[in-house]
Formats: sequence, structure tokens, C-alpha cells
Amino acid sequence: MRLFILTLLVLHFPAIGQEGMSAKVWLDNMSQALREQEYKISLIQLQADHIRPLVYIHGKIDDQEVAFLEHLNGAPKNAVRVGDTVTFIEHDQAAYSIKTNRIQGLLPQAFAGNIDEFSSGYQFVLGGRSRLAGRPSQLVRIIPVDKFRYGYQVWLDLDTYLPLRYDMLTEDKQLLEQVLVVELLVLDSVPAILNEAYKQQWPDVIAQPTRDVGGNWKFNWLPEGFKVLVKDSHRLMGSHEAVEYIALSDGMASISVYVAKASDAKMPEELVTRNGLSLVTERIGNAEVVAVGKVPAKTLLRIAKSITID
Repeated sequence: MRLFILTLLVLHFPAIGQEGMSAKVWLDNMSQALREQEYKISLIQLQADHIRPLVYIHGKIDDQEVAFLEHLNGAPKNAVRVGDTVTFIEHDQAAYSIKTNRIQGLLPQAFAGNIDEFSSGYQFVLGGRSRLAGRPSQLVRIIPVDKFRYGYQVWLDLDTYLPLRYDMLTEDKQLLEQVLVVELLVLDSVPAILNEAYKQQWPDVIAQPTRDVGGNWKFNWLPEGFKVLVKDSHRLMGSHEAVEYIALSDGMASISVYVAKASDAKMPEELVTRNGLSLVTERIGNAEVVAVGKVPAKTLLRIAKSITID
């Protein structure tokens, strides 16, 4: 009986200390945990037309983050991150490296970043508690302030603050994407596979082509919190046609906009949405605009229609 009471106390006291924590503090703790802790996560990524089992391992060596992502189904496909360089290793092509501080396609990159950067476009609300992957968890809802972006839900482990489940939802609560952890292992030391990754000589980062500053065009409307991150101009591979490119983000969702000289080919009239990724096309004068992003199609269409080209 005494051992039983002690066990209850161990489980109960962390919860008492967390009762007064705001949703924002929970997310800040998640961000720090994703960057600082050493762990191995087995998970399933669910989309409308895909189910992907994955393993993700993370640690720190010499103050640098090192991570390894393995796709468990199909042909071998892995990604290794050392610091701000990610190398992709696939069976049918040579390994290549790019400059980025996160392995994309697992969780939103914003989860391991500065939560303040997307707070203007979302409200953070605490939900209930439940049990996931055999561990007690706290639900945090990330609710958009308008109808121009998707909502999110994330369940955080009470002990480590690491995410155990992540949902991306439409305005009417339709599930677009889900990441579900089936096992979380907190590691006492950096695993051998990360030590080997850190020592390995990976391919040099792919050199980015020289690009000019983007042309004289602007947005007359953007949703609250969205900012221009990149604006440039370059020529398509195998073509002499110039393409203007702009990257937008509210800190959580990202949008890419391309503007090029209109061709004679008829543009599709319908809006395309798949697994939360929307694509729209619009013709403005003699220019063709393509907008892509994980936001509602109506958002992309309004952004495209707001463009003014001098």
C-alpha cells in the first residue's frame, strides 16, 4: 500500500505544477523539448491517400542538433540533419544536401521555433487530457483568428512536453493530416546512429542558382500575420521564360506564389486541394499566377486576385 501511495504521488505532483500553465507556455515547452531533448519516436503519418510509418531520432552533439528520419515502408528513404544541413538518402538517386534547420514533412517547422512568430494569426486554447502512446497528455488547440488558414491540435506528453499527436483541421473540423506517435522513448545518451551521422562526410549543400530581385508587383491583400519572406526572379530550367517567386508565411502556414508571362495554353478553372495542400491559378492581364500552400483554396485565390502588376 505504501508503494502504491508513493506511485500516485509521483504521478500527481507534475500535474499539480502544470495546472496554472497557459496554452502558450505549453507550446513554448514543446518547442524547447523538440530542440533540446534526446528521444526516439515511432509514429504514423496519416493523410487522405497515404499512411506512412516513420521513425524519428533526435539528439545534441557539441551543441548541434542531430536528427535521423526513416521511412519504414517502401523503398529505403531517409533524411539526416546535422545542424542546419539536411541530407536526403534515397535508393534511386545520389544523396544530396540542402540548407535548412528542420527535416520537413514530419511536424510543422514552427513547433520547434519561436511560438511568438505565429501567435498573431492564432489563438492558443487548452483542451482536456487523455492517454496517447501509453502516456498522459495535454491537448492544446491552435485556433485561427480568421477563415483564411487551417486550425491545428497538438497533444503534449505531460512529462517531456514532446508532441504525441498532431492534427490539421479545416474550418468544419475535417481532418486533413494527422501525425500519431505510437511509441516515445526518452534517451539517456546520444544513440550510436546519431554519432555516426555527426561524423559522416555528407555531400556539399546544393548551390542555389543566382537570382535577381523580383519584379515590380505587389499584394493588395494578405491575411493577418502573413509576411513576405523571399522575393526573387529566376528562369525555369530548360526555358528562357522568367518566373517571379514570392514566399509568404504567418509563422505556421507557408504559401508560394509564382508569376510568369501567360502562355496560350488554357489554365484550369477548378481549384485543386489534396491533403490540405491547395493550388490555384489566376490570369492577371498578360501574366499567369500560381499559388500553392497548406491553406484553404479560397485564401490562395484571394491572394492571387489581389496582385497588382505594373
